[in-house]
Amino acid sequence: MTVNNNSTSNSFFQPADTFFQQAIPFGLTFDDLSLATLYSEVLPRETNLSTKISDSLELQIPIISSDMDTVTESKMAIQMALNGGMGILHYNMSDEKQVKEAARVKNHIHGYIQDPITVNPDQTIGSVLELIKKHNYGFSTFPVVNQENTLIGLLPGRAVKVRYSEKLVSEAMSPRESIYTLTEKEIKNDPIKFADDFFTNHLGIHKLLVVNDIDELCGLFTLSDIERIESESNQEVKPARDGDFQLICGASIAPHRKADGTIDKDRIINHVGKLVDEKIDAIAISTAHGFSKSIGEIVQLLRSQFADLNLIAGNVTSAEGVEFLANAGANAIKVGQGPGSICTTRVVAGVGIPQMTALYSASKIAAKKNICILADGGISKSGDIVKALTLSNVVICGSLLAGCNEAPGRIIEIDGKLYKQYRGMGSHEAMKEGSASRYGHSKKDVQLKAAAEGIEALKESSGSVSRVLNELIGGIQSGMGYLGASNLESLRKNARYIRVTQAGQKEASPHDVITVKTSNSDIQK
Repeated sequence: MTVNNNSTSNSFFQPADTFFQQAIPFGLTFDDLSLATLYSEVLPRETNLSTKISDSLELQIPIISSDMDTVTESKMAIQMALNGGMGILHYNMSDEKQVKEAARVKNHIHGYIQDPITVNPDQTIGSVLELIKKHNYGFSTFPVVNQENTLIGLLPGRAVKVRYSEKLVSEAMSPRESIYTLTEKEIKNDPIKFADDFFTNHLGIHKLLVVNDIDELCGLFTLSDIERIESESNQEVKPARDGDFQLICGASIAPHRKADGTIDKDRIINHVGKLVDEKIDAIAISTAHGFSKSIGEIVQLLRSQFADLNLIAGNVTSAEGVEFLANAGANAIKVGQGPGSICTTRVVAGVGIPQMTALYSASKIAAKKNICILADGGISKSGDIVKALTLSNVVICGSLLAGCNEAPGRIIEIDGKLYKQYRGMGSHEAMKEGSASRYGHSKKDVQLKAAAEGIEALKESSGSVSRVLNELIGGIQSGMGYLGASNLESLRKNARYIRVTQAGQKEASPHDVITVKTSNSDIQK
């Protein structure tokens, strides 16, 4: 079939360089433009949504949940990874709590658990129950080891009951000679396949322990984890996992300062080191103004201390800001200042660039530096994501996910409807709890003179994050189909833009009707 790309269309629908250069000096955001449809042989279901933040960090979908204290803690991060994306844990909590939150994500579903939680024979069952409650473990079976870490038994979940609280672990455990074990050498190069074959051939066995040559405990396989991983091969969108089959997770850190105003390097290095010990996949240096001396210094510091760590830095809205952070050592740059629905930076401080223009400016230097761009803020619908991905590698969503069950915001009922608390990290309440450093203030400043750059709001409850992501992914795939793009790289290459007037914006949305049903009307709350 011959496809005619005539000059008339080319004059109306322009590639990024021509389109955004002609728009100067105006700044454009999502509703100011639309994408032209192109000849396509691509069906939406055939599209590949995988993307890379760095050479060592790949996502199955180009969506990250925002590092906001009413959006991402461990529950959200787990579900984001299970659906192919990534969550970035917010920093508006103690350092110790954030490390624990990271551990919950990384330990959620393992293939081969290399550092299993153990108990000793002299503990009571009651102390084991307290351990489970304290750490919110979702399991109750534990290997039993002595002080030398030698495997001596297995405490089954059926024995971990309140009625047995006074009994010792040694009284309730299955002895060493009755436990199925393997040596490290037997696992070979494909531990998941090896474990899957073992469980297939040993009916009724749910735990497989791994020991070294001197019978020290090295690891653990569980049947449920192996079944979960094997089932993923049949899923359209696979979970985002690292090389050890653990879920991918990021964490943001604040630019902590000492009393004299200088960066607290020791605290930052110590905290990031603990996150690295939990195998965190990315660290985001989170601030409203990333094109600043202190953020550059922190990026350089972390790059010198953790050479292989994925570093995300921002936020910026200019090519110069991207180049600055890239030269400091960042793998990926967050682009966006003030576009979020609960952000008032542009109103309060009078700064910020409309998001599509900011992304275009950032993308030019990012391509030269071979680094990733994260579109952060202003996204209210799946069509915005498609537009953002024509100039970026990943989008960061806050508002779209804040109403999900997995978001940590407080649930409020108003007139029979459920809402979740949602606030900007620049709101007074958020800054009082710790986010003031993001805006260059201290907690003391918040009480005295700091101007809030965010508001507190409510989002209607939107059900599970899996349901929301399914809708967003469907929209992205539709957009890619219209542009004949089989993957995100071809989406960026194929994109052609046109300006949209106010009347065009009205035309693009439902109008002149009474809406009786929307895509959200069947949400299960």
